[in-house]
Amino acid sequence: MRIALNTRVLQAPRTGIGQYVAALATALGGRSDLDLELFHGWGWDQTLPQAALPGYSRWTAAAKRIPGAYRIRRWLEQGRFDAGLNRQPADLYHEPSLWPLEFDGPMVMTLHDLTHVHYPETQPRDRLAEIERLVGAGVERARCILTDSAFVADEVCRHFGLAPERVVVAPLGHDSQRFHPRPEASLRPELLPLGLQAGRYLLCVGTMEPRKNLELALKAHGMLPAALRERYPLAIAGMPGWRSGQLDKALAGAVASGHVRLMGYLNDEVLASLFAGARLLLFPSLYEGFGLPVLEAMACGVPVVLTRTSALPEVAGEAGTYVELGDAEGMSEAISWLLEDHMQWQRLSALGIRRAENFTWQRCADITVATYHQAVRG
Repeated sequence: MRIALNTRVLQAPRTGIGQYVAALATALGGRSDLDLELFHGWGWDQTLPQAALPGYSRWTAAAKRIPGAYRIRRWLEQGRFDAGLNRQPADLYHEPSLWPLEFDGPMVMTLHDLTHVHYPETQPRDRLAEIERLVGAGVERARCILTDSAFVADEVCRHFGLAPERVVVAPLGHDSQRFHPRPEASLRPELLPLGLQAGRYLLCVGTMEPRKNLELALKAHGMLPAALRERYPLAIAGMPGWRSGQLDKALAGAVASGHVRLMGYLNDEVLASLFAGARLLLFPSLYEGFGLPVLEAMACGVPVVLTRTSALPEVAGEAGTYVELGDAEGMSEAISWLLEDHMQWQRLSALGIRRAENFTWQRCADITVATYHQAVRG
């Protein structure tokens, strides 16, 4: 079966969807029953592009100046997409994000979440308009919809009025070669340049935007006793996102105190070391279709303090320590408890490692391929 997989999202720095596309393409590329062709936006290849670095591309600047820039780019991409398929047709097209192209044949689409529905303010206006124009039509054309969690599957069925049999849950996975417990000595080369010491910091990972709710983590960390704040600074890894400026005031005082460190966007290897060296992961998100950092932390044996919302309990299960949205005091107490009670920390660390073993990219790929066959059969 020849599969056309749209990997254009990999032209941007890899956040959650980019990690999914890269990992899925790698897993599918190793199968003998598939011929995988990757569409990069401007052409076709059978290899993944290198991860892009953060920063504004020429496209981002153009999109701000040119009316209808998103539609112009889509028109150009559609032409390249069609040209490649005319040379070598595909049996199925898989669109793994919110930008489905036209395709005269079976299509599978992945909907990771409905952020654009629940939090439209997290998207630039022109981009949101293009998403709203394309997603509904794409869902109608797709023979099957993949989601990362049962929570999103239920949302998708309700929102689009779909029959449940058209929606398939394919949970995400983690790279066990990168995310696993590591001895402190092996982490020093990566952590020392960041000014961090293994086991002596708390971690937040995610694009700095309102939906990630980083202010809750900042407030909770600020409520810790001074000795704990000093011993366990809060490291925040991620690039600025849409409307991240509203975080600036909250961050400014915390960073000035020396108790909060901004790591920025880190490459995959450094980020994996940052996960493995953390004492706890704080994940206060308002809404997630899965929550990949939660899984990656658990795989490293790092307990997670997280909000009890959306798909997060599906991922963390009994290995998570949950707090309610907006409860900074409750999060602070949970952090203190796990920092001071080593037996509980060890128990949750072991639970997280065992739970993470259930989430593999191979399993995700197997479910995806079964869905391809279901879509081709009609």
